[in-house]
Amino acid sequence: MADVMLNGRTHPAVAPPVELPEDEIAGLGEWLEAQVTGAKAMVSTFTVQRCSEYFTAPDTDVLRQVLREFVARGKYVRSTFAYLGWLCGRPESGAAAHAAASLELLHAFALIQDDVMDDSATRRGHPTVHVQLTDWHHRLRPGHGADRFGRSAAVLLSDLCLAWSERMLREAGLPADCLNRAWPVYDLTRSELAVGQFSDLLNDTSASPSLESVLDVARRKSGNYTVRRPLELGAALAGCSREHTAALQRYGALIGEAFQLRDDELGVFGDPRTTGKPLGDDLRQGKATSVIVMARELADPAQRAQLEELAATAETEGGGDPEWVRRWQELIVATGARARIEQLIEQRVVEATRLLRAAGLPALPRQGLLLLAEKCTRRDH
Repeated sequence: MADVMLNGRTHPAVAPPVELPEDEIAGLGEWLEAQVTGAKAMVSTFTVQRCSEYFTAPDTDVLRQVLREFVARGKYVRSTFAYLGWLCGRPESGAAAHAAASLELLHAFALIQDDVMDDSATRRGHPTVHVQLTDWHHRLRPGHGADRFGRSAAVLLSDLCLAWSERMLREAGLPADCLNRAWPVYDLTRSELAVGQFSDLLNDTSASPSLESVLDVARRKSGNYTVRRPLELGAALAGCSREHTAALQRYGALIGEAFQLRDDELGVFGDPRTTGKPLGDDLRQGKATSVIVMARELADPAQRAQLEELAATAETEGGGDPEWVRRWQELIVATGARARIEQLIEQRVVEATRLLRAAGLPALPRQGLLLLAEKCTRRDH
């Protein structure tokens, strides 16, 4: 990892303990970027090693290339939160940074399978894994079940990511007592992710899921998985105090919910150049996200009828019609749903910031979490 400047002094991105002053930390953004860069290097190296170990049969080079490129992209939010959780109880550590980075392989598993289930064509501005594998098979053997092959191969590749995530955590170099504290959190994270995904599927097939059920899925599937559980994992590895762990849990729940609410808002109104997804992608897929369900609950009878009409034409008109998306957007704004989602996001960020400032956490992780609360919930995240 590259050295970074903090308060006018140079520190390695992963180093022995550095006692930082309580005032505002200069260069914090650069420090966080260095953690992301380092985590990407760790995950890429580990992935290349595992691919060399397992992809030895003919025609597996495509798997090596697709997976290596996939894990190199992304914002590495979860590993950053996990490492900040560690820093709430222990000094900086290369082994802890390596353990935190393992969550990005778990995330790769989740994203690849999510794209298969949603039939998504793009992810992070690039073709999804199953689309790349479908195209490869079609070029190799045109007309011989390329779609089925692409989906099946993507699921198997994601399964490898799940297995390798645990291996990366286990081989990070931390003592056994650290890992023993963390395994229950890691197991909970994986289980919540699967159950939350199933609940999400149920909501998408429901004619009118309630807002509370949608928010509950957002908490368990995305909010916990993105912020709270990574923080808990880092805190468990470090053996943080109950008081610090409780503060991280509450902060994580609030910012995790705000993160998902913002993600839902971007799924309707986000700029494809920023989100890496097509305009109005959630609308076209008929997803029951918070902003869409909020619009249905706030709509008057005339607006609700228009929403139902638009939803019924998703397959015929939503495929590539920007005007269809624009009508959805204008109607959602008119119901007041977008403004209400913004209120919910702001309320959660304000409360999380307040409790974090009063939690007595060390300066570096506290300041890092304050900055991430803003970065993860703004419109260009």
